Amino acid sequence: MKLMSPIHYQVKAPGKLMIAGEYAVIEPGQPAVVAAVDRYITVDAKDSSENVLSLPQLGIEEVVWHTEGDSVQFSREDPRLRFIANALSVFTRLAREKSLSPRPLHLTITSELDDAASGKKYGLGSSAAILVSVLAALLHIHRRELPATKDMIYKLASIAHLKTQGNGSGADLAASTYGGWIHYKAFRPDWVFARLREVKKISELLEASWPYLSIPPLTPPPNLHLCVGWTGKAAATGPMVENIGLVREKQPEVYGLFLQESVAAVAQLVEGFNKLDAGQVMAGMAANRRALQHLGAYADVEIETAGLRKLSGIAEKYGAGKSSGAGGGDCGIAFVEEKDLIPRLYGEWETAGILPLELNVSEQGVTVRDM
Repeated sequence: MKLMSPIHYQVKAPGKLMIAGEYAVIEPGQPAVVAAVDRYITVDAKDSSENVLSLPQLGIEEVVWHTEGDSVQFSREDPRLRFIANALSVFTRLAREKSLSPRPLHLTITSELDDAASGKKYGLGSSAAILVSVLAALLHIHRRELPATKDMIYKLASIAHLKTQGNGSGADLAASTYGGWIHYKAFRPDWVFARLREVKKISELLEASWPYLSIPPLTPPPNLHLCVGWTGKAAATGPMVENIGLVREKQPEVYGLFLQESVAAVAQLVEGFNKLDAGQVMAGMAANRRALQHLGAYADVEIETAGLRKLSGIAEKYGAGKSSGAGGGDCGIAFVEEKDLIPRLYGEWETAGILPLELNVSEQGVTVRDM
């Protein structure tokens, strides 16, 4: 009997920052810009006699899982595991279609995406990075029979995310998978759900072209510098998204105007990238900030909190700034052209109670390293 060689490898998936196009990006085909950042979710994968999951930072140690059909059962019930449960379920379905026998693993998941001292979230997309890294870890062990492309990882992660939440743009998943700067347009969730019912085989859905989905990379101007500040307040995005949904439903003309403003702002920003024109990029950022301010006023939602207003107002003295993501707290971003101005920007942020974060764009996306 041939003994299997021991397995030990690590998978890293970066977090994300939304640069432009927030809220509009949930509409299929609406453009946005997202970037991967160099803080990571790490999955350490080792041989095991049974499937085991550990998330030590959450106090979740050695939870055993097993599969029954497409469903995954954990030895401990915990709502924080629902994203991982759906990632495991989606992978199990694919493995069964390919007649693979998944090898038992002990997966240990750790995060650099939150504040180390308080545990508060920065808003860097931890759920997305966990989905991407777990699926990449599961696929890596079968790389000879089932070579994993980034397209496959992204689509599997998108399916698992939809199964968990029922909606979402997938922009954060794209950043964690592909890395770098991305000019993103979302797919149609209803089409994915319908195809899942129709084709039965998840492998067919992975090979299909998804309507509206677009993930081309962007190259930033060499003199464009991204700065990130944290307000110290974690955002509760659920209620905000619900209120925006009410505007979409009950004030379609207002919502349509917001979409037009967002499209124009993102187009201006992307054209600046394509022309390597930092000034035009910053003008697009400023236009996107105004579009989000208008939307927040109509929806009676504080997308730009007092902390984010301070952050953005200070940033505009040196370049341009805005909230990142859903707003309501978390991070804001700034672009400046002159690197020498960054210490002054950070100094003013700190005086205003804004914590500068040492973040850079992660170019590689999800990676696997054998140990």
